[in-house]
Amino acid sequence: MSGEPTAKILFRVPDHEGCANVETLWATPIGNDHYKLDNSPFYAYGVSWQDTVWAPFDAREGMATFQSVVTRSGHRTIRIIVDPPVSYGNASELLLQRLVAMGCSYEGATGGYISVDIPPSVDLQDVHAYLIDVDAQWEQADPPYESRFPREA
Repeated sequence: MSGEPTAKILFRVPDHEGCANVETLWATPIGNDHYKLDNSPFYAYGVSWQDTVWAPFDAREGMATFQSVVTRSGHRTIRIIVDPPVSYGNASELLLQRLVAMGCSYEGATGGYISVDIPPSVDLQDVHAYLIDVDAQWEQADPPYESRFPREA
């Protein structure tokens, strides 16, 4: 195997109407229906970059479909909605630059919707404190809020 992301893994993400949206993430096959995720999720919860997941081929979906996390990478995922959309030198770009300076990385679905990867070496509470301090609109996607604060969910 080359180690390059050559597969797409399907995630079904429940919505508020009781249906499900679909997200696909790039992954590297590592055998036995196990894959190492190679990008951060924009909609799926409970998974992060570099997690190993079990995703057997589903004939109805026509592709490998997420079933469970096998091994957590230690990375965490938050998502941010920025307004104005990211543009050179504006406040939204400065927010992202600060997160990068803290050790995070990010991917943009659009100029205003960002998935942020927080590696194991970065203190999650420091990132939370910064986002609260700048009054950012964000959500904790992995670990999900409910798993961190089960009594509040």
